[in-house]
Amino acid sequence: MEENNMNVVLESYTRKAQDLLSDNGKVEEILRTAENKLKEVPEIGEKVAQLPLMLSMIRSYITKEYTQVSNKVVISMIGAFLYLITPRDLINDRIPVLGIVDDVAILGLALKLNEKELEEYSLWRENKDKKENNTITIQ
Repeated sequence: MEENNMNVVLESYTRKAQDLLSDNGKVEEILRTAENKLKEVPEIGEKVAQLPLMLSMIRSYITKEYTQVSNKVVISMIGAFLYLITPRDLINDRIPVLGIVDDVAILGLALKLNEKELEEYSLWRENKDKKENNTITIQ
């Protein structure tokens, strides 16, 4: 799948995701469904390891815990997961092995486009964890 075609597809799902961003319950449902679907994907490299970070970033954003990212970034990520959970896409998911290829390509594009933001979120999360671990509880 060519990157131009993937951009067109991601943009289409990004428009759908924009409408969903204000419905936290619906976004959470998409994320849970995407997590379940990702369990079916064989390990395909280092990039797949970034998908849980992407899910976490969306959750942190919709709960307003992490807001140092634009709506556009979050919407493109939700759009990629929306594409993942849609069974009838460019290559039908019922086709063994091939059915997941387009899904992985779209997720890979979303990871590539938002790499900087994911790195910033990862650093924020690490710093947040350090602060929480260094907090002394006085009883």
